[in-house]
Amino acid sequence: MKFYDLHLHSGFSGGESSLEQLASTAKALGYTGICFAEYYQNESQLKKLKECIAKVNENVGIEIYLGFEARNPKELHKLIERRRMFDILLVQGGDLKMNRLACETPEVDILTHPENNRNDSGLNQVLVKFAAENNVAIEINFREILLASKRTRNSIMRHVSNNVRLAKKFHAPIILCSGGISHFELKSPEVLISMANQLGLELN
Repeated sequence: MKFYDLHLHSGFSGGESSLEQLASTAKALGYTGICFAEYYQNESQLKKLKECIAKVNENVGIEIYLGFEARNPKELHKLIERRRMFDILLVQGGDLKMNRLACETPEVDILTHPENNRNDSGLNQVLVKFAAENNVAIEINFREILLASKRTRNSIMRHVSNNVRLAKKFHAPIILCSGGISHFELKSPEVLISMANQLGLELN
């Protein structure tokens, strides 16, 4: 079985070496591929990232996809215009407006942690129906759960469980990602599978 972690950051200020460390660790943990997600700056940055990924891919021998994560409507609009220039379009969830925009936008691949910093799950049946229609995957972000305090973690798990229930009911895709921002925060596929099982999910 092939495993992919489609939401990772490496702090690209570290350049090729930090990305190679991330890719090497992912391969050692048993991943077939990863998505390295960045925040879009300009065409020059995009070109540099592609060149770096190509080199690391050749050196490490793991599939590496380039993703960009939009944090607001303006960034999302820019990324949609450049959609064919990279692999995966993520939208940073939490803000209700961004949650809705992501679910309504067919170009979006992943809505990340829609419950982030909220007192609710960030989604309802209307938004999840949109996500299902547009094939937008609802992310479960392992890092958000892991780093939360015990009290906050219980709340997050409750909200995540609600989103899983809605996604299963309306057949919206669900994706579990480590959300790691360095190779130290990468988790093995077995760890993520265990979390998925706790949430009532099964492998496809």
